[in-house]
Parts: sequence; C-alpha cells; structure tokens
Amino acid sequence: MLKDFYTAFAAVCFTLLGLWLIVVQTRHSDWRGVTAHRRRAYGVALHFSLPGLMSLLSLVDPASAALWRVSFAIVASGGAIVLLLVRGSLPTLIGRLSYLAAITLYVLIAVVAVFPGVVADVGLSTRALRVEAVLLIILVFFGVNVAWLLLFDDTPAAAPRPRPVSENPTPGSFGHEKRRIVSGERLR
Repeated sequence: MLKDFYTAFAAVCFTLLGLWLIVVQTRHSDWRGVTAHRRRAYGVALHFSLPGLMSLLSLVDPASAALWRVSFAIVASGGAIVLLLVRGSLPTLIGRLSYLAAITLYVLIAVVAVFPGVVADVGLSTRALRVEAVLLIILVFFGVNVAWLLLFDDTPAAAPRPRPVSENPTPGSFGHEKRRIVSGERLR
C-alpha cells in the first residue's frame, strides 16, 4: 500500500484545512451575511478535510483493501452529495467548472473504490489505490484554486442587521430619555 504517501498526504490536507480556517476567521465579518460565501467556504473546507479523512482511514489497516475501498466509497460519495447541496450560485465560469470537476472527482474516487477492476478495464496498468491517490491530489489542487478564487471574490455589503427589541428604547424608558437629552429635547 502507499502508506508513506497517505501519511504525508493526510498531514498536507489537514494543514491546508487549518490554513483555510484561519482565512475563514479573518473573512468572517465579510462572509457571515452572504449565504453563497458561507456555502463556498464550507465547500473549500471539504476539499481539504475529506481527502485527509480518506488518507487517515486508509492508514488504519494498510493491509486491508476492504477498509480503504469502503471508507473511500462512503467518504467520496458523501463529498459529492454535500458539494451538490452546498454549491449555491457560483458567479464565475471558473468557479462553476471547479465545483463540477470536484464533484466528478469524488464520483470517480467512489467508482474506483467500489469497482477497482475498472482501472484495468480502461487500460491502466496500475493498482486502483494509486489511481485514487492521483485523483485525491487533483481534488486538493482544485480545492486550493477554489479557495484562491473565493478569497479574492468580491463580497457585497451585507444588509444592516435589525437591532434586537431589547436595544430599541420605548418612550419613557431610560434609553429614550437619554436620546431625548442628547438630541436637545426637553425632558418632561
């Protein structure tokens, strides 16, 4: 098995996820009011966390082909479904193509995991697990590119949030009196 590869790849994926979480934290005030940005930020996190999860699961028992096949199939199928659900409207052609490519890669990973013989059927003379590794590398590459696009995407100004009822003073309350004093009105 590709134990050394998946060990290093899992570390890279979770490092990228950590860096992405820092980006999300710094852009939180810009993105929290825009559903599309929140969804895309989550989609980017999936680009890093799911390949990392698959890599870690393949290391639980490196000699077990059944374990990697089942775990890759479940995680990749889930990744494709969740990306379909969270994609929202994508403003650019590059963004739409990146998401479509990521969903396609997740589907391919699931297909190779469930039917590893398909690799030989298409004429490749390598093991299915190596094909999975290449697909995961491409998936993370797309994740980095989607992250880059989202990082520099224009964020529309969020609509001002209404103040909670407790912050809206009513006539006769202390806040109302204070406002009347500040505005120069006479108190009664």
